[in-house]
Parts: sequence; structure tokens; C-alpha cells
Amino acid sequence: MINENAEALLAAAWGMGWKGADAEDLVQETFAVFLRAPERFEGRSSLKTYLFGILYNKGLEKRREVVREEAVDPIDEVFEKRFGTWGIWRTMPRGPEDEVMARETAALVEECLQGLNVQQRMAFYLKEIQHETTDSICNILEITITHLGVLLFRARNKLRECVQRKWGV
Repeated sequence: MINENAEALLAAAWGMGWKGADAEDLVQETFAVFLRAPERFEGRSSLKTYLFGILYNKGLEKRREVVREEAVDPIDEVFEKRFGTWGIWRTMPRGPEDEVMARETAALVEECLQGLNVQQRMAFYLKEIQHETTDSICNILEITITHLGVLLFRARNKLRECVQRKWGV
């Protein structure tokens, strides 16, 4: 019974997306369930079909377990990321007001960035967002260091003026 069906069940486990040891474990669980209660097999279908049914249900059960485990944050990792060695916050958590303000500010700056010409926007983006070196920005934009300084100066001024105007300051 096991020799005749193991290969087909393993192929079905692979077809369900299980690989390696997980697929083999699933097939073993299928046989274990059958061997624990062989009397449940009533013979209304072939043995192979019955085993595939067990495999399918065990696969769904295993998938739910995996999803449940992935949904939980590993507490040690989360704790280390949020707290220092003395149990003090690394960075204070932001409240809802701070979160809304940050999103509004980001949207406002993005809107103001659209008002810059392409060279100013690219220079600003490469310098302030991507943190590229001055030399690499000059190579990318094919400009001199002096011209880059002018572009960044104008971009920052225009952004400041735009933000102030939109905020009514």
C-alpha cells in the first residue's frame, strides 16, 4: 500500500507547493492518519483517492499553520529593534497625529517637487533622497560641481517657498 502510493502522493504534495522535507512530512502524515484509523476507509472510493483526500486536508492544515506562524512577529527580534540594551525606546513611537502630519508633509513636499524643473528635481532627489556623492551626481547629470551647487540652492529655495506658501506661513 505504501510503496504503490508514496510516489504519487509525493508528486501531489509538490503540486500543492510543498518542497523537500515539507512534502515528505506531508506524505508521512497522510500514511500515519490512514494507519491510525484504517477502519474509516469505507471503500466507497479507491484507496488512492482516499489517501489523496487525506493529503489534501493535511496540506490545508499545514498551510494554515505556516500562515499563522508567519503572521506572528518574533518577539525577540521586535524587542531588539524597538528597545536598547537597558529597555529604553530606541525611537519613541509616533502617535496618530504625528503619523498624519508626516504623511501630509510628504505629500506636500512631493507636490512641491513637481514644480521644480527636471534638472533641479533630479539633483535634489539624487542628493537628498538617494544620498549620492557629488561626483556621481555630476557624472549622472553631466554638469560641473558649481552647476550642481546652483541647482541644489535653487531647488531648496523653491521647495521652501512652495511649502511656506501651501502652509500659509
